[in-house]
Amino acid sequence: MHAFSRFNRRQLTKLALACAALAAGPAMAQEVVKIGYSGPMSGGAAQYGKNVLDGMQMAVGEINAAGPEIAGKKVKLEIVALDDKYNPSETAINAQRLVQQHKTPAILVPHSGGIFALQTTNERSGFIVLAYSSVPQITNRGNKLSLRIPPEFTGYIEPFSKYVMERFGKKVALVGADHDYAKAWVAAFKPGWEKLGGTVVAENPMSYNRATDFYSGVSKALADKPDVLFVGGASEPTALVVKQARELGFKGGFIIMDQAKLDEMARVLGGDYKMLEGAIGVMPVSEDPLPESQEFIKRFDKIYPGRIPGSEALWNYTAVHATFKAMQLAGTGSDAKAIHAKLSEAYKALPAALNPNHITGVDERGGTITVVRGAGVRNGKVEAVKTQ
Repeated sequence: MHAFSRFNRRQLTKLALACAALAAGPAMAQEVVKIGYSGPMSGGAAQYGKNVLDGMQMAVGEINAAGPEIAGKKVKLEIVALDDKYNPSETAINAQRLVQQHKTPAILVPHSGGIFALQTTNERSGFIVLAYSSVPQITNRGNKLSLRIPPEFTGYIEPFSKYVMERFGKKVALVGADHDYAKAWVAAFKPGWEKLGGTVVAENPMSYNRATDFYSGVSKALADKPDVLFVGGASEPTALVVKQARELGFKGGFIIMDQAKLDEMARVLGGDYKMLEGAIGVMPVSEDPLPESQEFIKRFDKIYPGRIPGSEALWNYTAVHATFKAMQLAGTGSDAKAIHAKLSEAYKALPAALNPNHITGVDERGGTITVVRGAGVRNGKVEAVKTQ
């Protein structure tokens, strides 16, 4: 009886182990691959951070719906999102948590301060910085594990300047925002404008994030009788600067820094482009006539009904698709160096539906390669402006 009991116990133990293995099988077969996100999810920039994350999550849903595999193994893609309140020191803390706790081989950050903070450690810690910012320094630093997602803003300066010079004149007043990104834009814009024969008649940066009344700053700039105003920060305050200029009688054109979007500004200014006559900025997703952009808008609306996607959603939607494709091409969801090496090939492999901005690869410095596209406002309507 004693031997029989021992035999049964052995058999039961084996049976239990076999059952456990069978139960764990599906979960073990589907590995979870993670991409990190550190961006503003609270505070004044929370909507901006949400727009970025929505595009990322839209891509994840499409990828997972297709039953993805890496190196022949079924996987599930997840975004691990942490709030950094637009604070670079918080971004750095989040990155440590994402890498150490969640093993993310790539972290997307949508602000230059946070990007620069991560570039001090990412090569040593072994993760890719997916940088949603057009600041040239991101790729000029020689970081071997970075991807700059949008094109450098310097590509906008010459075509934007020529557009307004031909329509309005060569005297510009600089009334952009006073944060670091705007300062970087101005530092590059001034010599570019002057190279084309233009003159800067006033320079009066303002705090777009804290101020709500721009009368003093705008009236001071208009006293020097500019033909053109350079403006730019987030879309809503930039629209209010434009409104103030029009109310003070300004009839000239506007160069709008790429942080602000024409369609978002128009919604603040009464729903049309009348006040933005003569303005030039980046092509808004909602006004883009390309079929793949219009299809993206339709798919976005099915997931986020009633919302209009902007550049933040579109660029980062494609970036997640490209990063996962790079994982598949590299045969790994964890080796950052191997994944980074396949990013250029990954962008090239994406169909137009997943890549409406027509990114054709990644250059040797880690920046995406694409044609810069601008949009001007003429007779109250948006027109495409050739930039190359």
